[in-house]
Amino acid sequence: MPKNKGKGGKNKKKGKNEADNDKRELVFKEIGQEYGQVLRMLGNGRCEVMCIDGTTRLCHIRGKMHKKVWIAAGDIILVSLRDYQDEKADVILRFMPDEARRLKAYGELPGTIRVNDGPPFEDDDQGADDYIEFAEEDIDKI
Repeated sequence: MPKNKGKGGKNKKKGKNEADNDKRELVFKEIGQEYGQVLRMLGNGRCEVMCIDGTTRLCHIRGKMHKKVWIAAGDIILVSLRDYQDEKADVILRFMPDEARRLKAYGELPGTIRVNDGPPFEDDDQGADDYIEFAEEDIDKI
């Protein structure tokens, strides 16, 4: 029986994303493209995106990015618009948090958008009532 040399297999292929740490050139939108923020992931390589122009679109993650670039709710992405379907688009690129902040600094993204903090367009003052105050006598009863 031959010995395993340890050169291949599933475990060898995992963890090959060392190139993600390198700084890459900032990509701006062109004609037929739009910036957007992911509202929610739908599964099957699709997501619901709120584009900067105010339209909510159903976006398809392209095959080159599928299972290689992980997209979550709140991420800033670049989508390619379809000529024949305005309510659908294709995800071209996912911006890293520092790239999204640089886009916001350049004025490409509006000031109302929250960069990579979670689902977009939420008011911060709504979370103020998330706790309950107890009086001293209520604490003694517990």
